Amino acid sequence: MKEPSRRLLWERRSQTPLLVLAVAFAVAYAVPIVVPDASARVHGACTWVEWVVWGAFAADYLVRLALSEERGRFVRTHWLDLAAVVLPLVQPLRLLRLVATLMLVGRRARMAPQIQLTTYVAGSVVGLMMFGSLAVLSVERDAPDGNIKNLGDAVWWSFTTMTTVGYGDHSPTTGLGRVLAVGLMLSGIALLGVVTANIAAWFISRFERDDQVERLQLAAILELRAEVRALRGEVARLGGTADPAAAPPAPAAPGAPAPRA
Repeated sequence: MKEPSRRLLWERRSQTPLLVLAVAFAVAYAVPIVVPDASARVHGACTWVEWVVWGAFAADYLVRLALSEERGRFVRTHWLDLAAVVLPLVQPLRLLRLVATLMLVGRRARMAPQIQLTTYVAGSVVGLMMFGSLAVLSVERDAPDGNIKNLGDAVWWSFTTMTTVGYGDHSPTTGLGRVLAVGLMLSGIALLGVVTANIAAWFISRFERDDQVERLQLAAILELRAEVRALRGEVARLGGTADPAAAPPAPAAPGAPAPRA
């Protein structure tokens, strides 16, 4: 139990620094795409930041692996983290490093108990839309028949794709762009399903809570009635009658007229 506790402590302490690094990676990834005319020094600095962030996530994975008691089980249950770390080494492309960083950030965010489902879904929507826009712009801007030439077109395309509207005014023409489109479509459908299920679960839990409160109130009322009946019986017993309602009428006073039938 000692090693898992140390790993859990490491994950809690490293969560915020890794999220900050992920934001730095997002900026470094976006700058060369949004500002393609930037100097070679800016492009080089952005590439350096991307690799530093990847190195930080790789080091985090190795530390968590070293702190795990069952390392084989850790590798099997955290295969997504391993794939995200190894992926940039197989083909060191900026788009692959983007996918790797998104996978790792999503994995660490899901392990954070303080992040609520709504916040996670909202962050996933914004992150996927922005990174999808940047990714499709990077592969479609220089395409001969491409119609996504600026960031505005890319954001509009990402929004219509994730919502499965698909107006068709902007669409990818390259193979990699279409792969990105499929990923955004599936992600949009999945996130919409999560939101719908979350709302339905909230209503169901609210109805169940109200029904439970009503059942408790009814049980309290029945218990109170039983206590009142018991008290009335006790009072009647102490008064010498079985039931106050069944007690005979008091005798009339002398000289008083008899009661009429």
